[in-house]
Amino acid sequence: MTGDVRAEHDPLGAVEVPADAWYGAQTARAIRNFPVSGLRPHPRLVDAVVRIKRAAASVHRGTGRLPAAHADAIIAAADAVLGGAHRDQFVVDVFQAGAGTSLNMNVNEVLANLANAQLGVPRGTYAPVHPNDHVNAAQSTNDVIPTAIRLAALEALGPALAGVDALTTALRERAAAFDPLVKAGRTHLQDAMPIRLGQEFAGWAGSLERGARRVREAADYLLDLGIGGTAVGTGVNSEPMYAERMVEALRPLTGLPLRQGADPVQLMQSMGDVAALSGAWRTLALDLGKVASDLRLLASGPRTGLDELRLPAVQPGSSIMPGKVNPSMPEMVNQVVFQVIGHDATIAAAAEHGQLELNVMMPVIAHNIVAALEILGNASRLLADRCVRGITANEAMLTHWVERSAALATALAPRIGYAAAAALTKRALAEGVSVRTLVVREGLLSAEEATRVLDLRRLTEPGVPGVEP
Repeated sequence: MTGDVRAEHDPLGAVEVPADAWYGAQTARAIRNFPVSGLRPHPRLVDAVVRIKRAAASVHRGTGRLPAAHADAIIAAADAVLGGAHRDQFVVDVFQAGAGTSLNMNVNEVLANLANAQLGVPRGTYAPVHPNDHVNAAQSTNDVIPTAIRLAALEALGPALAGVDALTTALRERAAAFDPLVKAGRTHLQDAMPIRLGQEFAGWAGSLERGARRVREAADYLLDLGIGGTAVGTGVNSEPMYAERMVEALRPLTGLPLRQGADPVQLMQSMGDVAALSGAWRTLALDLGKVASDLRLLASGPRTGLDELRLPAVQPGSSIMPGKVNPSMPEMVNQVVFQVIGHDATIAAAAEHGQLELNVMMPVIAHNIVAALEILGNASRLLADRCVRGITANEAMLTHWVERSAALATALAPRIGYAAAAALTKRALAEGVSVRTLVVREGLLSAEEATRVLDLRRLTEPGVPGVEP
C-alpha cells in the first residue's frame, strides 16, 4: 500500500480505502472492525467463494440476467484469482461478523474492481460492474458461504485422506515385515499374552482404514448444495432454473460430483453435515493419536524403557543431553491431534448455535474444518515418510520381554487350572525366574511339553496351547 487513499461509500456512509486496493468499502470496514487474530481466510475457502462467483456469472450470461460483457469480465477476474493473482487482497480476519458477509463482500468487491479494470474503469467506481448487483446477483452470503464451506472442505479432504492412506500403507508394509516377530502383549500396561509385532502394526492400520471409511461416508453429504437458496433458502431473487444450473456449472470447476440439495431451507439452517465430517475426522484423529503414543512407548529408552522399536532419528533431542534422540514425529502428531480435537469442539459449539433460518457462526466453522483436515493430513503423511517407513525392530528386546512375561502362565491354565497358573505366576515373579523355567523345574511339564505348550508363535493364533488343531 502506498499510503494514498480513495473515497468510497457504502450504506453506512463514506469510507477511506487504500488507493491501490482491489477491495472496497465494506472490506475496509471489516479490516477496522475485526483486527482479531491476524488470520486471513484460508486460500481454499477463498477459491471456493471465487468459483461460486464465476459459476454464477456463467449462469447469468446464459440466462441473460447479466450482459455478456459484464459476465465475461467477472469470469476473467475470477480466473485471474484462481490462477494465483491478487491473493493478498482477501484480508478479512477469520473472526468476523456472523455468516461471513465480510468475506463474501471482500470477494465481490475484488472481482468487481478487477472486472471494471478490464473494461477500462478505475477501481472504486463499481460501474458497469457492481459488487452486489452483478458479482453477487441471485446470491446471498447465506447460501454462498455454506456452499463455499462444503466445497473448501471437500477440496481439502482429498489430500488429507491421501496423507492418511499413505500412513496406512506404510503401517501395512511394516506389519508384513514384522509379522515373524513375537513380542509381549500388554493390557493396562501390564504383561499380557504374546502378540506378533506385525499384528500390532496391522491393528493400527486397520483403525485408520475404518476411520477413513467413516470420513468418506460423512463427506458424501457435503456434495448436496443449497446454492440458489439466497436469503432464507426459498430462492427469492433467483430464477427457477438457477440452482440446478449453478450445480452444473460448479461440477467442472471443482471436479466434484456435486448434487442439488433437495431442501435448500434445511441446508441453510443446519451445519450438521459439516459437524458430522468434523466428528468423523476427530474419531480418526483419536486413533492416530493412539498410534503415535504407542510408537513413543514402544520406542522408549533406549536403556531405561521398552526399546522394542527404533524410530528414525530426525533431529537431535536435547540442547543439554548429548546424543539424546526423541520420538519427534510421533510427538508432533500428538500435538496435531490435540488441535484437531479443539477444532472439532469449536465446530460442534458453532453448529449448535444457529438460529432459525441461518447459522451465523459459519466463519469460525469454515476456518476450523479446513484447518483440521489440512493439518492432520499433513501430519499423517509426515509420520509415514519420516518415521514409520524407517522403523526397525529391536529383536533382542522383543525376545527379552516376551520370555519374561508373567502372562505366559495363561497358556498353562487349560492344563493345570486357573488357580494353579495364578500361583505359578506369583512364584515366578517372586523368584525372578521365567514361567517357562519354573514350570519345568516344578515338574508340571517336561522340557519338551513346555516347548510345545509355550510355543510363542502358536500363542499368537487361535487354539489351545499344546493341543494340535
